[in-house]
Amino acid sequence: MISDAIETTQCQQKDPVDLFHSGHFVKICAPMVRYSKLAFRTLVRKYSCDLCYTPMIIAEDFVKSVKARDSEFTTSKGDRPLIVQFAANEAQVLSDAARIVCPFADGIDLNCGCPQRIHDDLKRTVDLCRKAEATGVSWITVHGRNVEERHQPVHYDAIKIIKQNMSIPIVANGDVKTLKDAENIHHMTGTDGVMVARGLLANPAMFAGYEETPLKCIQDWVDIALEHGTPFTCFHHHLMYMMERITSKQEKRVFNVLSSTSAVLDYLNDHYGV
Repeated sequence: MISDAIETTQCQQKDPVDLFHSGHFVKICAPMVRYSKLAFRTLVRKYSCDLCYTPMIIAEDFVKSVKARDSEFTTSKGDRPLIVQFAANEAQVLSDAARIVCPFADGIDLNCGCPQRIHDDLKRTVDLCRKAEATGVSWITVHGRNVEERHQPVHYDAIKIIKQNMSIPIVANGDVKTLKDAENIHHMTGTDGVMVARGLLANPAMFAGYEETPLKCIQDWVDIALEHGTPFTCFHHHLMYMMERITSKQEKRVFNVLSSTSAVLDYLNDHYGV
């Protein structure tokens, strides 16, 4: 049971909304399926990430299956503040899932159609956000693309308009690769926070101002992943992302096909002294 797995992690909850009144924009790790798990959240928190989300969790499966609960949600005392994201289309199911995790988290997030965050008719998006605000949500994250746009430029102007029409905090998401990008988007849109997905995968130390993943961060990931018993595939994939910018094509061809933790550790030690 989930309560057995993490009963020692229940602690005094924090109000993440307080972060939005701290005087600087909030730096957020996005809910990435397969990747935003405890070990990675632990890593990015070491490098100036203010707030972390879990991967998106299917609420119905989470409620029905003990196996799903044990595999989809793990946390620790240092894993705060933490937002759990659910995907659900029934209010009761979402409520039931939220009740299970609420002693161990600081907020519940509802995925509302990723990657569709804005409509072609922006008035529809503003109207939807106002309706959400009226229900009492604490903040809204807007990914600045429509459903057909995967790699096209983000509509930051749309995010700015949404922010101007709302009273609650608004978080911007999309195409953030460096701390400078995050700062520029914050100033451009007036939003209260910036959420990052792929940029943090490539450089978990991004929010601390590093332009590329430092070797210290790679060492930290190795230590954290081994401590948490991270499965090899996840451990390796994170390193592939983190080393993308600092390895040659030839090095990638060798590193990306390594098939065991020991082989990866030997490679890192031989080539980088990690």
